[in-house]
Amino acid sequence: MATIGWIGLGHMGGPMSAHLVEAGHEVRGFDLDPVANDLAEANGVVVVDSIDDAVADADAVFTSLPRNEHVREVYAGAGGIWASAPVTALLLDTSTVDVETSRWCHDESAARGFAFVDAPISGGVGGAASASLTFMLGGDPAAVAAARPLVEPMAGHVFDLGGPTLGIAAKLANNLMLFVSLLGVAEGAALAASLGLDARRFFDVASVSSGESWPLRTWYPAPGVVDSSPANRNYAATFSTALAEKDLSFALAAGEASGLDLPAAATALGQFRELIAEGYGGLDCSLVAKHPSPDGSVAGFDPGA
Repeated sequence: MATIGWIGLGHMGGPMSAHLVEAGHEVRGFDLDPVANDLAEANGVVVVDSIDDAVADADAVFTSLPRNEHVREVYAGAGGIWASAPVTALLLDTSTVDVETSRWCHDESAARGFAFVDAPISGGVGGAASASLTFMLGGDPAAVAAARPLVEPMAGHVFDLGGPTLGIAAKLANNLMLFVSLLGVAEGAALAASLGLDARRFFDVASVSSGESWPLRTWYPAPGVVDSSPANRNYAATFSTALAEKDLSFALAAGEASGLDLPAAATALGQFRELIAEGYGGLDCSLVAKHPSPDGSVAGFDPGA
């Protein structure tokens, strides 16, 4: 069994690191949030006071962080991973970052003698809790092969996408599809309701018809239809609007760099930015379901609650 350093014990990193403990690994974790640390400790993670303490003598180091700047600081900062981990440690970043940051992680790790794998994930908080995440691995073949047994205790599916940054490339393209599909679900659900259809009965039709999709199954925007829907909990975040805006902006930047025209994704990004401007960046991204309504209302959402 391996000694694993884990940086970032939030909604995703907390349950993911717990599954590695269950698999028999020793996991030393670090996070700036005391609540996250307490939850991780309750699940068997050895919570430490610094990145240095988490990664010293580690066989592998995972990062699960919100944004580009956090990843860059954790790797390159004083007392960070490159300064503190043994050069034999395999480095894996599960964060969703832009392609440039992922390439920087690969290049700078290699320059220092480290093996690095971009290892983004799909499946959300539910997938992290149930160990059913999809892992998308990018890196040199030997590093990806070494990463596979480490991620399998957290995964339902593991894909080797090829060389450096191809894991994050798959994640960005996947999330672009997700968010464009989400707008379709929001608009279709609004149309069905406006025409007098019962939300549950329409969901039953769409879920076995050509309108079926992951956001339909997981985030249907009406209370009492899908247990996992944020509409049941006043749109408390399972995947926040702010994070959706971040991921989709990275995807559009990658598309622009490739000379692509992505109008549907641009529309989705604009709707997330509208929600953020209204003060809803911390709520679930499926709150875009309020946009089709003439008065901006949607079942299950009370903005004053």
